[in-house]
Amino acid sequence: MQGNASVNNNIEIKEYTSYNPDETFPLYKSVGWTNYTDNPKMLENAYNNSLKSYAAYDNEKLIGIIRIVGDGSSIILIQDILIYPDYQRLGIGTRLIKHILNEFKDVYQIQLVTDNIDKTKAFYKSLGFNELADIGCTGFMI
Repeated sequence: MQGNASVNNNIEIKEYTSYNPDETFPLYKSVGWTNYTDNPKMLENAYNNSLKSYAAYDNEKLIGIIRIVGDGSSIILIQDILIYPDYQRLGIGTRLIKHILNEFKDVYQIQLVTDNIDKTKAFYKSLGFNELADIGCTGFMI
C-alpha cells in the first residue's frame, strides 16, 4: 500500500466518539506503542477522558487516529497521532493534524510532544509548529 497516493482520496476523517479496543489496540500495537498496549485499561481511560479524537478510515477500516486533551479554549495537547505503517507517508497524518488545527484554530496554545528525530521535527515544522526553544520556552515532564 505504501507509495499509493491515490488511497488518500478514499480516506475519510471523522470524529471518533466511542472507544473500541478491537480497532484501536491493533493500531497502537502496529506502531509499537507498548506503554499503551501493556496497559489496555489506561488506553481506554485515556480515550474516555480525552477532549476529542478523530480517526481516519479507509472505507470502514480504522487506519489512523489523533487524540486531543486540554480545555479546548486556552490549550490543547495533541497527545496521540498514529497511522498504520502501510498507510504512513501518504498524507493521512497531515490531514489529521490540519483537521485539528482548523477545528481548534482559536485555541491560544496547541502543543505536542514527539520524538527528537529530524524527520519527525521536519514534519511538524512543515505544519507550522515551532520547537519550544525557538520561541523562548522550555518544557518539563515527570
